[in-house]
Amino acid sequence: MKGTIAQLDTRLGPDVVAAVRALYEPEQAPLAAEIAPVALDCAYGPDPRNRLDLYGQGGDPRPVVLFVHGGGFLVGDKGGQAGAGESGWTNAHVGRWAAANGLIGAVMNYRLAPAHMWPSGAEDVSLAVEWLRANVAGHGGDPDRIFLLGTSAGAVHVSAFLKAREDHGKLVRGAALLSGLYGFTPLDERDMLYYGPQDCYDLRMPMGAVMATSLPLMVACAEFDPPRFQAEWASLLQARLGRHGHLPRAHYASGHNHYSMAMHLGTSDRRLSDELLSFFADHS
Repeated sequence: MKGTIAQLDTRLGPDVVAAVRALYEPEQAPLAAEIAPVALDCAYGPDPRNRLDLYGQGGDPRPVVLFVHGGGFLVGDKGGQAGAGESGWTNAHVGRWAAANGLIGAVMNYRLAPAHMWPSGAEDVSLAVEWLRANVAGHGGDPDRIFLLGTSAGAVHVSAFLKAREDHGKLVRGAALLSGLYGFTPLDERDMLYYGPQDCYDLRMPMGAVMATSLPLMVACAEFDPPRFQAEWASLLQARLGRHGHLPRAHYASGHNHYSMAMHLGTSDRRLSDELLSFFADHS
């Protein structure tokens, strides 16, 4: 598997997504049949994209993991059901992974650029968190033990939520950020479809929030992430060390790329899974 992902190098694009999905299809597709959602298309806000699915139930109230998918601000779907199109099991698998490990998994959609620009992502994460706090107890979740897990653009939106909500420490227990962009590197053309022109960049990126927050953080990047994402990860670690005197919990996913980082959760490669579950347990 590592050799195959290494051959894809650090490239991004639909062809790489499809190749990575094909690698994990044999392990992930059967889980889709075994673990069904317990609630579909829960409306957490007024927009048609303000929908989330829930996985896991039964027993004592369980910690909740809200997964925010990637897609470069422009595409992405929570997947996992009829009508999800090419997404199939992708993204929904994180909810199933959470359920299989004794948690409540919530997988959300959010509004997409260019129709919806900054700060729509942070607003949607905030709405989803508020919905979970009000409703997840009815599905076996503990509203006082909510964790955020975002990958790529989803990690950006989680970080922006930390910036937008000064009370975020009262709303969630922790945040895990996979291969995100926080503001340490220059904006590129694609990002401008969400953030607007370059002169808005410094004010709108969540760098200050992820450096300053006292919320428990876990940050990760992949061996075959593009260099920009690796630079963001390393810069965030250095900035947190300088500000707080210690590093946040961190994970370097050897053998993985930008897409396989989240897509392999629930497979036999448990390195990231074990780190995340340990992080959640430590702060539950």
